[in-house]
Amino acid sequence: MGDATAFSSMDEFCGSTFWDANETWWTTDPDFTPCFEQTVLVWAPCAFFWLFMLFDFWYLKASLDKNIPWNRLNISKLLINVGLLVVTALDLIMSFVKKGGDSELPLYGVDIWTPIIKLLTFLMVLMFIPLNRKYGVQTSGCQFMFWFLLTIFSIPRCRTEARLHQERGQIIGSQQAEPHDFTWETYQFASFFIFFAFTCLMLILNCFADQLPRQTKYYRGPKEIPELSASFLSRITYSWFDRMALKGYRNPLEEKDLWDLRPQDSCKEVMPTFAHYWNKNVRKNYKRASGGQEPKAQFSNGKVSFENPQSNGRKKGMASIMPPIYRSFGGIFLFGSFFKLITDILTFAQPQVLSLIIGYVEDFAKVPQPEWKGIMYSILLFVLASAQTFILAQYFHRMFIVGLRIRTALINCIYRKALRISNAARKASTVGEIVNLMAVDAQRFMDLTTYLNMLWSAPLQIALALYFLWQQLGPSVLAGLAVMIIMIPLNGFIASRIKTYQIRQMKYKDERVKLMNEVLSGIKVLKLYAWEPSFEKQVLDIRDKEIATLRATAYLNASTSFLWSCAPFLVSLVTFATYVLIDENNVLDAKKTFVSLSLFNILRFPLTMLPMLITNLVQTQVSVQRINKFLNSEELDPNNVQHDASKPHPMSIENGHFSWGDEDEMTLKNINMQVPKNNLVAIVGTVGSGKSSVIQALLGEMEKISGTVNTVGKMAYVPQQAWIQNATVRDNILFGKPYDRKRYNKVIDACALRTDIEILSAGDLTEVGEKGINLSGGQKQRISLARAVYHNADLYLLDDPLSAVDSHVGKHIFEEVIGPKGMLAKKTRVLVTHGITFLPQTDKIYVMKMGEISENGTYAELLKNRGAFADFLMQHLQEGEEEEEELNQIKRQLSQTDPALVAPFEKAILLARTESLSDSISVTSADSLMGGSLRRRGKRQDSYDSNASAASLKKKQEVEGKLIETEKSQTGGVDFAVYKHYIKSVGIFLSVATLVLNFVFQAFQIGSNLWLTQWSNDKAVEHDTGLRNMYLGVYGAFGFGQVGSTFFSSLAVSLGGLQCSRILHNSLLHSNLRWPMELFDTTPLGRIVNRFSKDIDTIDNVLPFNIRVVMMQAFMVLATIVVISISTPIFLAVIVPIGFIYYFAQRFYVATSRQLMRLESVSRSPIYSHFGETVTGVSTIRAYTVQDRFIEESDNKVDKNQVCKYPSLIANRWLAVRLEMVGNLIILFASLFAVLGGQTNPGLVGLSVSYALQVTQTLNWLVRMSSDIETNIVSVERIKEYGETKQEAAWELEEDKKKPKNWPEDGRVEFKDFQVRYREGLELVLRGVSFNISGGQKVGIVGRTGAGKSSLTLALFRIIESAGGKILIDGIDIATMGLHMLRSRLTIIPQDPVLFSGSLRSNLDPFEVKTDDEIWKALELSHLKAFAKSLTAGLNHEISEGGENLSVGQRQLVCLARALLRKTKVLVLDEATAAVDLETDDLIQKTIRSEFRECTVLTIAHRLNTILDSDKVIVLDKGQITEFDAPSALLADPKSAFFSMAKDANLV
Repeated sequence: MGDATAFSSMDEFCGSTFWDANETWWTTDPDFTPCFEQTVLVWAPCAFFWLFMLFDFWYLKASLDKNIPWNRLNISKLLINVGLLVVTALDLIMSFVKKGGDSELPLYGVDIWTPIIKLLTFLMVLMFIPLNRKYGVQTSGCQFMFWFLLTIFSIPRCRTEARLHQERGQIIGSQQAEPHDFTWETYQFASFFIFFAFTCLMLILNCFADQLPRQTKYYRGPKEIPELSASFLSRITYSWFDRMALKGYRNPLEEKDLWDLRPQDSCKEVMPTFAHYWNKNVRKNYKRASGGQEPKAQFSNGKVSFENPQSNGRKKGMASIMPPIYRSFGGIFLFGSFFKLITDILTFAQPQVLSLIIGYVEDFAKVPQPEWKGIMYSILLFVLASAQTFILAQYFHRMFIVGLRIRTALINCIYRKALRISNAARKASTVGEIVNLMAVDAQRFMDLTTYLNMLWSAPLQIALALYFLWQQLGPSVLAGLAVMIIMIPLNGFIASRIKTYQIRQMKYKDERVKLMNEVLSGIKVLKLYAWEPSFEKQVLDIRDKEIATLRATAYLNASTSFLWSCAPFLVSLVTFATYVLIDENNVLDAKKTFVSLSLFNILRFPLTMLPMLITNLVQTQVSVQRINKFLNSEELDPNNVQHDASKPHPMSIENGHFSWGDEDEMTLKNINMQVPKNNLVAIVGTVGSGKSSVIQALLGEMEKISGTVNTVGKMAYVPQQAWIQNATVRDNILFGKPYDRKRYNKVIDACALRTDIEILSAGDLTEVGEKGINLSGGQKQRISLARAVYHNADLYLLDDPLSAVDSHVGKHIFEEVIGPKGMLAKKTRVLVTHGITFLPQTDKIYVMKMGEISENGTYAELLKNRGAFADFLMQHLQEGEEEEEELNQIKRQLSQTDPALVAPFEKAILLARTESLSDSISVTSADSLMGGSLRRRGKRQDSYDSNASAASLKKKQEVEGKLIETEKSQTGGVDFAVYKHYIKSVGIFLSVATLVLNFVFQAFQIGSNLWLTQWSNDKAVEHDTGLRNMYLGVYGAFGFGQVGSTFFSSLAVSLGGLQCSRILHNSLLHSNLRWPMELFDTTPLGRIVNRFSKDIDTIDNVLPFNIRVVMMQAFMVLATIVVISISTPIFLAVIVPIGFIYYFAQRFYVATSRQLMRLESVSRSPIYSHFGETVTGVSTIRAYTVQDRFIEESDNKVDKNQVCKYPSLIANRWLAVRLEMVGNLIILFASLFAVLGGQTNPGLVGLSVSYALQVTQTLNWLVRMSSDIETNIVSVERIKEYGETKQEAAWELEEDKKKPKNWPEDGRVEFKDFQVRYREGLELVLRGVSFNISGGQKVGIVGRTGAGKSSLTLALFRIIESAGGKILIDGIDIATMGLHMLRSRLTIIPQDPVLFSGSLRSNLDPFEVKTDDEIWKALELSHLKAFAKSLTAGLNHEISEGGENLSVGQRQLVCLARALLRKTKVLVLDEATAAVDLETDDLIQKTIRSEFRECTVLTIAHRLNTILDSDKVIVLDKGQITEFDAPSALLADPKSAFFSMAKDANLV
């Protein structure tokens, strides 16, 4: 009755009926009553507007811009709005004039209230026009929706008014006597149509956005993102992205095509809010000890400051990042959650409409229904689906934005913290771990935000689904639910097993990649020793274990997919069985069956998501804890160093006690030290006596336990380990200062960098690799020094800057820079040094011993004391590192100060009397030229050859450098050949099996559904239980067919993928180890390792999964089309155009999205590498106080990454909206045809529509996954490409077997007019070398750097192949034999000793062919026996990567032992440049002389005294032999080059 009373009061309000069901529903010509049209249909849009107006106010408040100019658009809006106001006001006035009072027409409430409501609403809209203009809001969704609804809701009244007008015309036209007064009706007709026209116009105008605002907070350039000025309509359909999609489709996108970042998402906007809440949170957690004023944490000139949790007060607990995150980003998140709620509700409206459609068809079979109802249901279904599409897209968009902002906030927060963290806290975690916080943990948040709402949404969906299912099927739902719930722990169990396997697989993968890394780093040595097969076997062994693990995982994966695919089926089977078996009267009809099925389909999603969500949450929880721990760790105390200008000296320490953060361990005790202004103070002492620690204490890097440290003035600091950024050489020196050419050149000359810079390929604009990888130690050290000098500070802390440079360069730098006449003469300097030559020129010396200052004073004073300093001097001299002239200089100084010291001094010198031949004579830095490995020399060769301008050089560099790789993967789509290669590797049988099984699976599924249809339509079942059981049984059988086929199909895919990845890995490894050396020189190691780790991993894990999903989805779509076509054949006509739309959307998307992903990953790594760099160089950054510049750099890198990331997220949404609309069209047509085709089979209709309802999701996934396949198949392409590169000559040849077993017997080596170059297109390095060495001779080879000494040996081993002429050993041309035959019969002791991780034994004898006795004998001869005996594991002693746990000398001896074990007739000895300590060197020489007496020994000498006793000497110069004779003969000829070298080395 309640409805009736409400209706009757409305009837009074209108003066006519409000609702008439017969007129509106039970009719073939539906219409609303005029009263309903004038009340509800007008009030509803107005109510909507008043409700959502709040959002508009919020946008006004949040807008960053102001002042949109008046333009055509907003003026016309204003005018039309005024017009509407006038029309409405007229309505109100006219109703008072025409009705009520004297007129016979009574005045009703509707005549007054409806115009008033409209007036108020239009006034409000009118108000917003100038407001939006003033606050720079360009478009309003609320207003658009209002005009849209108003237009739609006015359409029924249009029809009514038009009909009434017609009727009035008929009445007037018919010749009836009584005249009618139709003025009121005519007025209403006219006023309504004017109103309607204006409303439509407003709707059209609201489809466009206003112009750009004049005042903006941030510069809005030509590249600004169109979204900012897109209209509401364009925003919800993402049509503003079309331009980018089109551009990306035409040609691959590049960075310049991308738009600028939205200002709201940039660091500048995100950080202050986050910092504000973080600081509030910190303050809450750390009760202040002093009741002071709470500092406001906001910008100081645009810089964001974070408070330090440690700094003040007692600790109440960890400050967590969660509350600030909620506070800063909660608003948008909640707004998004609101959208999610709406879509969840809409999801459940669809099955309801489905039941209406089925009901309609059922009734139609009995009695024909009016057609408009069916059409209305179809359109309703379409509208629901579309609304869901648009709202869901907005929801995801909001979530992505929140995720991006959280990530930005966290990355910046972590970065700022890393600059202030104390050393103790930094030591607690490695650089890699800290970088991981940023790379992994911050990223986790981003991945989580989209899922987070599932926490409430999943339970809500499950509850709603159960509620509706209960309505359909009653309690039997619980049986189905029970099955679902049982599935969850089962899946959980399998998932945990998969996880253990994954961890194991990761372990194997890491082992394998580590081994590959070593193999590739030491590839040259492997080739020289012919050891590749042994290592290939090792790698393959690990790989086999890995494949076994993967196989286990494949079975498990198949079983989960099997569980999930049979879950929905089992659930429906159990539920329907329970339902029909509980009670005879329960009958399945079409409505129940298909509504329940579609509800079960809805249930699947939340149930799958929950377990995933939970694991995700747990992972994120771990991340939160790790980030919290880091952000709460201790920071450096800024009060460690005072800056009190009243103290007498610029740098001083008084009674200082310092430690490295461990309270108990004191590193420095009782330090008292004054550095007067403009003085040079030296700190000396033995290794580990605390010299560097004093410097760190002055910088404030050490924990001060007591005492005071005071510094006044700007600091510059040169660390012991030079810290070089990944930037150009010039940027490294300028370090943020402006470029002043004169000063810069002065600095470069003073630091002896001129020659180095000339050698570098692009001069000082050469890019330095990470950690300064392409510079030598000395170059790095000098650049680091140049940075300090250029910085022009007041105080200089120099931590042993001369250790890594040659002595003469050191002298030059001391004179030009550090010393009393250098560039820094007018500065205050502290110098830590090992070099004793410079000490007399210092103003004061502090001698450190065991962390205390043992004595101080000037040079003369200290010598007189005969204390620690004199001992220090003696110790140094015995190490014999000094040059002749320096020794003489020290002798002179000594005789002046303390003659008594001269005698012990001479003795010390005699001890150390071995001379080294210095390769370069001038003051060019020797280390920049010396001892570069072959790779560097090759490069140097390049840079000498090309005297082109720097510009072309730079181009050349870029081409040679990194760009090769990205180019490779850039060429749009992937060739079909790659897919063919993949399928071939998988194997034809498995490929076909997969297809067939998937087909069978879908056939079973369609079969079971058609069977259900049959069952639900069969009316005989009601009375016949036997028939019912038969239906149930067949349904079950179909189901088990599905289950079986899906299990085997997913197994086939996984096993096929494995098979393939095994084949691909083996071929990659096989071909890679057989590369010629030149390829290793030109390909960065990282790139090859990447193939072995990242690409193989993709093929192992990602591709099979992708392929499985794509197959399932593709077959699913096919099945949908088949099912719909069975029930309504006409549907096939629509499929073609829809297919086209789909295809184009997909092509556009894949092209654009793939490129965006690439750009994004390219722009992501700089964030992390810059961060890693910052963490390593943090003490330098703090010393120069350039934190702000680094923070800004980091922010810019993050923003740059967002610039690439944001469009790729939008591309996802853009695609989703378009594809889902395609899906919605399928729904529309499927239901329309079902309804209109006069279809009488309700079961089939239900089936086809419930299939159509699922198709949207499937289509979406299909495109995603197929584009993933295209992205990931690139890995196959890259591996295939590496498998097809050029190979070196064969390892073994058939002819080798005919060669003498013990070749070479005599060891005669003969070069005949031999020429060689490193690579195609380079200069010759040896130009026609001919000489003859008879067996058993000892020959020394000498020559300046780059003369071709090493090339000679490399050619002997055929590491580089000849370019003319030949080499004969024992008369056999070495070019005619297999490489292993050759290399295993020669022995080399290489220059740099390379060891591999593994046992000591495997390092000596990787093929395990020698007996223990032989090995011990070799160890004894190489003086390692004592050492090996002292190891607990003996020969099985584990050697760490690169032999880190042996000293350099021991490594050299291990190489000697290798040579002794092989003991072949020809030995090549490439002398170590880095002079091993002299004892080791003597040992090696002695052993070689005794053990290799009968062998031919070729020695490449760097120190002449080692070859003075050889039989012959070859002097090489520029690739040609200039002298070849006995050393005694050459020394007798003063004109010979050999003589002049010997003279340089003081040997004659």
